[in-house]
Amino acid sequence: MDDEPLNEKPDMTLKYLAKQDLYTLSVSDLDERIEALKTEIKRCEAAKTDRGSTRDAAEKLFKF
Repeated sequence: MDDEPLNEKPDMTLKYLAKQDLYTLSVSDLDERIEALKTEIKRCEAAKTDRGSTRDAAEKLFKF
């Protein structure tokens, strides 16, 4: 079972990342960061799609 609380406030680390000076990072650090962000984007898009599917199913269930 997950150890994370159900209603945990989202960690908005992206606000911190957006302020970070990229000139201090090496090219390999930047590549690693880009891949991590791409992975997170895919995860967020999948969550959005799942939410849409759940909403569509609920709307069909409660439609008269």
